[in-house]
Amino acid sequence: MKRENRTFDELQVGDGAELRRVCTADDLFVFATASGNHNPLHLPGYDLNRDGKHDEVTAPAMWVGSLISAVLGNILPGAGTRYRAQTLEFLGQAKAGDDLVVRVRITEKRGDGDVVLATTVYREAPEELLLRGEAVVTAPRAKIEYEEQDIPGLLVQRHRHFDALVARAEALPPLTVAVVAPEEPNSLGGALLAARHGLITPILIGARDKIAAAAKECEESLEGIEIIDVGDHAAAANTAVDLVAQHRASAVMKGHLHTDELLHAALRKENGLRSGRRFTHIFVMDVPGLPHPLLVTDAAINIQPDLSTKIDIVQNAIDLAISLGIAQPKVGVLSAVETVNPQIASSVDAALLSKMAERGQITGGLVDGPLAMDNAIDVAAARTKGITSPVAGHAQVLVVPNLDAGNMVAKQLTYVSHAEGAGLVMGAKVPIILTSRADSAKARLASCAVAAIHHARMAAEKAGSRDAAPKQAAPKEAAPKEAAQ
Repeated sequence: MKRENRTFDELQVGDGAELRRVCTADDLFVFATASGNHNPLHLPGYDLNRDGKHDEVTAPAMWVGSLISAVLGNILPGAGTRYRAQTLEFLGQAKAGDDLVVRVRITEKRGDGDVVLATTVYREAPEELLLRGEAVVTAPRAKIEYEEQDIPGLLVQRHRHFDALVARAEALPPLTVAVVAPEEPNSLGGALLAARHGLITPILIGARDKIAAAAKECEESLEGIEIIDVGDHAAAANTAVDLVAQHRASAVMKGHLHTDELLHAALRKENGLRSGRRFTHIFVMDVPGLPHPLLVTDAAINIQPDLSTKIDIVQNAIDLAISLGIAQPKVGVLSAVETVNPQIASSVDAALLSKMAERGQITGGLVDGPLAMDNAIDVAAARTKGITSPVAGHAQVLVVPNLDAGNMVAKQLTYVSHAEGAGLVMGAKVPIILTSRADSAKARLASCAVAAIHHARMAAEKAGSRDAAPKQAAPKEAAPKEAAQ
């Protein structure tokens, strides 16, 4: 965008300019970081008056005042303007989501090159004067024309999608979860954090003394929480699966034990958790700057999946995405290329999965592949490659060729793109919450939220199908047998 300033000689009393700006939650975080003012009154996520709402969060008054400098430096007088003085009278408060109008008007030109301007900031709807004052600036003498600079962008590392999922799960009845071997602070702390948020009711299964020691280390209370004392990890995993079979638990959560031990119990033939589909793992990633959660699968269970396994991987991911509120998930099946190459098996599998979705063998989502990582998630990259598809550039689910690729994608998003990842195993009778020792408290909380939301949808659908089923007629009374055979 081309801009030019207004020199002192060009300015006239009565000249004015305005700027419109939406106040966002990210603005509040950026200002807190830049200014060092971390007053929770101005930060989303705090409920200062304990009323269960967050509507008391207001923009810092000086952030509102700083918007005046944007008009002075960019528009009137523009480039080369130097501040001399500014008075500010704060009459109201802005909140995230408010449409603001910043106005300046020249009231005086002084012989020394200074200009006096009346300054105001309004909330647009409903209209309210939030700030008024007076600015004194030294106007530029030389004419400056320039292309507006593309300054480096800022990435606010917050995870709004996870916040929304946790809020959804908090409104649901707590999910009873069998937590296996929560015998160190991270695994125990994650379960207890989810319990405090009302997401789960944990049943702790493991060595009682180790669980107590972990609780002491992380300064947590175990009062009122059921603990089943089982010292052996394999036995603890089987006990958790038994609780599901007995309808005492509706989900299983991994604690401080090997994933293989937990899955071995879940896959047992008698009273196990098999549902007829392959167990597949899904990372639900909250990537800062991305407008939706990003699901990555499979990055933890199936090492080198064949086509039949990939069918279940895709279907499980679609089912979970629907539970999370994505009505028709867009699934990008990844390969190194975006065209079918018989020498690259993943590109062939991707094309077959796409065609199977077209023919109704995979349902509920839009599936396209092969897609490379760039043209799966970036619209510009898809256009550059000439790919016309409702999925290309808009993928909400990424299906990777194998576990190596999935692990790399998920960890790159976590450690390079500052994402948080919730982990869930699908394909079982109940959700299996799979967390890592390296997971943050936010990731563990989100994993429980995802499990609770998915379980609630599945339970509602099951209840709906029961209600919709035709009532069976009462069986007729059997005729008396004439003689025992």
